[in-house]
Amino acid sequence: MKVSDIKAVVGTNSWGSAAYGKILRGESVDESVLKSTFDCAKEKNIAVFDLAQDYGLGKAQKIFGRFGTDGVIVSSKFTPTGRYKKGQVRKSFEKDLTEFNRDYVDIYWLHLPNDIEKNLAEIIDLYREKKIRYVGVSNFTLEECQLAKSILDDAGILLYGVQNHYSLLCRDWEKNGLVNWCKENKISFWAWAVLEEGMLTNPNAKSKKSLMKIIFNRKKKKLHPLYDMMEDIGNRHNLTIPQVAMSFCSSKGIIPVCGCRKSYQVEQLVEAVNVKLDDEEISCLEKEADRLNVKILGADIFRFAVRK
Repeated sequence: MKVSDIKAVVGTNSWGSAAYGKILRGESVDESVLKSTFDCAKEKNIAVFDLAQDYGLGKAQKIFGRFGTDGVIVSSKFTPTGRYKKGQVRKSFEKDLTEFNRDYVDIYWLHLPNDIEKNLAEIIDLYREKKIRYVGVSNFTLEECQLAKSILDDAGILLYGVQNHYSLLCRDWEKNGLVNWCKENKISFWAWAVLEEGMLTNPNAKSKKSLMKIIFNRKKKKLHPLYDMMEDIGNRHNLTIPQVAMSFCSSKGIIPVCGCRKSYQVEQLVEAVNVKLDDEEISCLEKEADRLNVKILGADIFRFAVRK
């Protein structure tokens, strides 16, 4: 698979840690199940995995590396938190390569807009050493994306993509012009939290309690009119409610990043992005979502970690 052919991405945020899985997702998944999921993604030609060192409380990348990375597209990140220290990107990147048992990463993202110029300078060096194939930025505003693009342009490197929170319930980056700017500049837009921590799933499906469900359950009750509409649209295309949420993104040219811990979730993701909702269906969904005005995570949930 080529990077230009990416239609959807397998997220790994909840891979690895049993405690993390049980508390946040309601159940843990062992490594053998994750291996079946990994193999399924390869079989379905959707072997694009989005990773970061803190995913699964630090275990996701190690597990992924044990599975072997031949024939897959690896997306990884550097998350700048404290004050910039020279060499910090390279140090973190080399740890990634060790965990992946690989000598390059397909797509590497600057995960927060801290010390943009300095961190991108290190990423540019790694790119020139052919250790990074494509460069992206994540959780950036439009202005920050424009700055990143200008820095990369000066280095003769294309900005591959922007990875921000986007869903049917959270379209702020579209409304403020960032998504359109990406399209105008042929920059991919990856959407994380497409299912809003499980809030855009079947409300009647039985599932185990989790911290996220407890926190957002009251909001979920307010979404029933939207669920009804998603179910109606889904019935036309043989899609479930969460698949409608995924297809909504892909139908608009946005690449959904969906956490998949089980094989059937990979299969559902593939089915969803191969269905295109029509303009009227998209418009109806957006109007209903706007009318209900239910916010789950918020467009810029990590802004608190961006230093002024």
